[in-house]
Amino acid sequence: MKLQGQVALVTGASRGIGRAIALSLAAEGAQVAINYVSRPDAAIAVQEAIGALGREGLPVRADVAVATEVEHMVTQVLDRFGQIDVLVNNATLHRGRRVHRLPESEWDAVLDSCLKGAYHCCQHIVPHMIERRRGRIINISSVVGLVGWPGDTAYGAAKAGLIGFTRSLAKEVAPYGITANVVMPGYVHTDMTAALTPKNVEQMLALIPLGRAGEPEDVAEVVTFLASRAAYVTGAVYVVDGGMSL
Repeated sequence: MKLQGQVALVTGASRGIGRAIALSLAAEGAQVAINYVSRPDAAIAVQEAIGALGREGLPVRADVAVATEVEHMVTQVLDRFGQIDVLVNNATLHRGRRVHRLPESEWDAVLDSCLKGAYHCCQHIVPHMIERRRGRIINISSVVGLVGWPGDTAYGAAKAGLIGFTRSLAKEVAPYGITANVVMPGYVHTDMTAALTPKNVEQMLALIPLGRAGEPEDVAEVVTFLASRAAYVTGAVYVVDGGMSL
């Protein structure tokens, strides 16, 4: 178990891709802080699943778009575990509308949850990693940030922004033994994509050379590799989309 004795914080970990990442990191030996906003029941279910793997899960509520809540969350995790070795910035909102119909409030909500959320978490956790001279940061983007999608200007902007954010961050923290990488899922079966219409699903599948949607576990495997084994990989972008962006 490559993450034995380590602690991971996964934002947006109560369901979907975040849940799969939390469980995968726990299976590799990590204790996991499970960030959530509005579903304590789902976070507790993840905690119980982590407990069944012989690890400890800690549900921590915080809206990552709010700096004070992130600061409080980080304090809770450090008080309980004493360290944070792996940060996975997965939390995001999705608001899909054509740009001329997209209210500014919804634009702000998407960018605040995704891009500003990653900034808040890094701002409060990177100093701790620098002090310990070790750490793994994995930011979850989306293939929409590469190829775009109609009605996803806010989401695409936020997810593309994570690439520039991560590459600059990687250069900042590399001297301290910390890596920062991006994982870009494509069409993955989650609660978010469950809202797609049958026509949208058909369009998505037609673009995927492997001929199927991804599963949250497909993304979690790559994240776990970066967290546990990829000591010489930083500033990289891993596309997990079945070939959709080719």
